[in-house]
Amino acid sequence: MSIDVSIIVPLYNEEAVFDQLIQRLTSVINTTSFTCEVILVNDGSSDKTDILIEQICEKDKRFTGVLLSRNHGHQLAVSAGLNFVRGKKGAMIIDGDLQDPPELVHEFYKLLSDGYDVIYAIRKNRKEGFLKKMAYSLYYRLQKKISNFNIPIDSGDFSMLSKRVVDNINSMPEQSRYLRGMRAWVGFKQIGYEYDRDERQAGETKYSWGKLFELAFNGIFNFSDFPVKIITRLGFFTVAFSLLYFVYNIYRKFAYNDVPQGFTATILAIILFSGVQMISLGLIGEYVLRIYNQVRNRPLFVIDKVIQEGEQKTTTNNKVEI
Repeated sequence: MSIDVSIIVPLYNEEAVFDQLIQRLTSVINTTSFTCEVILVNDGSSDKTDILIEQICEKDKRFTGVLLSRNHGHQLAVSAGLNFVRGKKGAMIIDGDLQDPPELVHEFYKLLSDGYDVIYAIRKNRKEGFLKKMAYSLYYRLQKKISNFNIPIDSGDFSMLSKRVVDNINSMPEQSRYLRGMRAWVGFKQIGYEYDRDERQAGETKYSWGKLFELAFNGIFNFSDFPVKIITRLGFFTVAFSLLYFVYNIYRKFAYNDVPQGFTATILAIILFSGVQMISLGLIGEYVLRIYNQVRNRPLFVIDKVIQEGEQKTTTNNKVEI
């Protein structure tokens, strides 16, 4: 069967929302004027998500199951799905919690047919709490300010990519993946599509604050040289501050014969310089850590099994053998 678009859905402990997800996806692919497949990626779930994926893949050959050996994280789960795309026109990436409506595949495909290579969704409204919405807003605008190229603000992984964009992303070997940055870096013709993001339909969010910060750091350190440059600026600032403080003490010495006594000035200088050094080492360490992870050259993910066209298939080097 010729497939036009592959819909990639990463799943991690989504048993509670799974039936509703499959119902909406099935309704979508039954009503499209183009052919679709759905790639369900199980990211090492500890509930029955993997069993449910196997059941739907055996029942409906339009569904493919990619079961990872353990939890690798959202970005790598999506990357695994991209490696199994058979859609000749491209692929759509959505989250399994139904905050991203799969029904938008119709609108995205129209734009894909109009010649756009990347259609990224822009969130007009979010249903999260005030603190999280504020954090997202500040981060996206900071990222846009310091990135080496334009990464659209308020856009997540929900998108449709042409086949050549999928192929280019699959060719990128980086370990600390930030897909929305990679997709922007590829270039080609891109357009945003505004939508209102829904609430999670069931279950709980899997993105803790820790994982959100990790993703944010990947976005900053992978696509900006600002953290390195700020070290130099901090160095110039501390040197300038020290010189000004030295001139101030000389002035007090000759004008008032009143040079500060004791350890106060020394302690202030030590704390200031130590803080700058620790920040500098931390920023450099973020880059060194990414270099270390990259040079080990480990595979991005490990696949347990693949269920395609209702049959379980073996894998070699994370590639399915048909």
